[in-house]
Amino acid sequence: MRQGFIKTAAATPMITVADCKANGEEIIRLIREMEKEHAKIMAFPELCITGYTCHDLFLQRTLLKSAWDTLLEIGDKTRDVDALIFVGLPVSYKGKLYNAAAVLNWGRILGIVPKTHLPNYSEFYEQRYFASGAGCLEFMDLEGERIPFGTELVFACDDIPELTVAAEICEDLWVPQPPSVSHAQAGAHIIVNLSASNEMVGKDAYRRSLVTGQSARLVCGYIYANAGEGESTQDLVFGGQNMIAENGVVLAEGQRFKNGIIYGEIDVQRLEDERRRLSTFPAADTESHLTVPFDLQIGETPLTRVFPQYPFVPATKEERDQRCEEILNIQAMGLKKRMEHIQCEKAMVGLSGGLDSTLALLVIARTFDFMGVPREQIHCVTMPCFGTTDRTYQNACKLSQCLGSTLSEVNIREAVSVHFQDIGHDADVHDVTYENSQARERTQILMDMSNQEGSILVGTGDLSELALGWATYNGDHMSMYGVNGSVPKTLVRHLVRYYAETCGEENLKDVLLDILDTPVSPELLPPENGVIAQKTEDLVGPYELHDFFLYYMLRAGFEPRKIYRIACRTFEGIYYKETILKWLKTFYQRFFSQQFKRSCLPDGPKVGSVAVSPRGDLRMPSDASARIWLEQLETL
Repeated sequence: MRQGFIKTAAATPMITVADCKANGEEIIRLIREMEKEHAKIMAFPELCITGYTCHDLFLQRTLLKSAWDTLLEIGDKTRDVDALIFVGLPVSYKGKLYNAAAVLNWGRILGIVPKTHLPNYSEFYEQRYFASGAGCLEFMDLEGERIPFGTELVFACDDIPELTVAAEICEDLWVPQPPSVSHAQAGAHIIVNLSASNEMVGKDAYRRSLVTGQSARLVCGYIYANAGEGESTQDLVFGGQNMIAENGVVLAEGQRFKNGIIYGEIDVQRLEDERRRLSTFPAADTESHLTVPFDLQIGETPLTRVFPQYPFVPATKEERDQRCEEILNIQAMGLKKRMEHIQCEKAMVGLSGGLDSTLALLVIARTFDFMGVPREQIHCVTMPCFGTTDRTYQNACKLSQCLGSTLSEVNIREAVSVHFQDIGHDADVHDVTYENSQARERTQILMDMSNQEGSILVGTGDLSELALGWATYNGDHMSMYGVNGSVPKTLVRHLVRYYAETCGEENLKDVLLDILDTPVSPELLPPENGVIAQKTEDLVGPYELHDFFLYYMLRAGFEPRKIYRIACRTFEGIYYKETILKWLKTFYQRFFSQQFKRSCLPDGPKVGSVAVSPRGDLRMPSDASARIWLEQLETL
């Protein structure tokens, strides 16, 4: 449970209809199985002690007494189980019968939560037997102990403040105003749903959308335990389909038509942090619900959940293609609006033959197509100098030609050499002055040529470079509009590849693929034997690691130790732990020290959930200290 990860489970027992004793034994068996896997929250289906399909047998006193006795037996047999357990059964109370969830911890019954919304349509006729528990909050007496009975209950862990759990039952999720809404507003971070939802064609997709949508809307974890095989098939079939979701993402889903257990680690710290970040999420109304404390032993949660290596990049090709098309359109529409506003129909870009300037040119070309302006009015400028290789130079020329833009070459060797003489710099000293002089010379040329032509200078720097400060201040750092400023490097590659695969032009495709195959480099140091000598990722670290760090720091708000933990798990077998730690330290050092560059960024469109614009997502002081973040990593 360290760092907020809580292992949860949803189980579907093999039901024997109306045989509470047999069902109780099966439930206990599954509890023991989940205990071995260190699950701390265990959810079972609706009315699982009796079976959902008992129908008029629910009116039999014999069944109701057996169900309650079985609940007590389950409690007695799980006194040593370190978990919060939700089990469904019919509960008779004050002359009415309720479809309810019993909540157990260390064998004790902590509370009974009755179902609020009782379906009485199509195949359902629950109102024939059950009463609604809407608005109920009373106390049952059980051997001298007062047990809360009601819908407005939140179960809160004494030692983990973010671990707060509430329950709703099946149909409660399907109504316009589910009880889980008020539970979340009362501070519950995890919702458990005990369900008996029968199968029909297409119903599984709708169930999934309900669970994921509700978890996203409420910024919560959602555990959905559904009835399965063993229920009566007199008229219906139940297929299971257990799900565990977190804030709109399915962490685990069971195989339909096969009973079993699914597990998923819900990150309650992240849920708490995300709710705090969202200014529109209401503060917890703790007075609307009764808080019921429970106890868990604090220990390590072995992680089984998967964190994507590329959090900015969708996993499937279909999703990637859709995302790439959307991003290219956002970038192009942002530039289109700016050009129309300043009444400009010309654009300029410094074209190096690298990934970022390639993407910028592709965006400009799409923008001009949207505007109905000929691409000849796109002016590409290649500015070779000391570090330019023939490969990148040729690719820049070919790319400009394939896209139908105008290409100029301005060799800056002589101008930079004169500048070295002016400032008294030895050209044989390949230091930061040597490198930055080239970048600033290029930017000066681009700015002045843009003024000459009355065009807009489009910037090429990406989000990953901005996060690391890997840009020359007032050099490539500056432009008149930056189209790539919120696109991380790992996504830049996919955007260029998508364009190559969908452009329908073989020559353009070939040059784009060769650019993708070229090492990332600013090309500010002389090449060795005609090959790029200065590789960015050798200097600042792999971009796939930095993008991973960036996402979980800014988007998720994770602490350094937590990022290190999940990075080690995610990149196991790819990078040594020592390597991950080294570049994580580099990331924090550079992210904090280079904020001054981000504080004066050119305008540019936001395309994803992470951005560093000082006018939008990142209001960060330029002189903030990274000490407390780096201290977390010193003892690893």
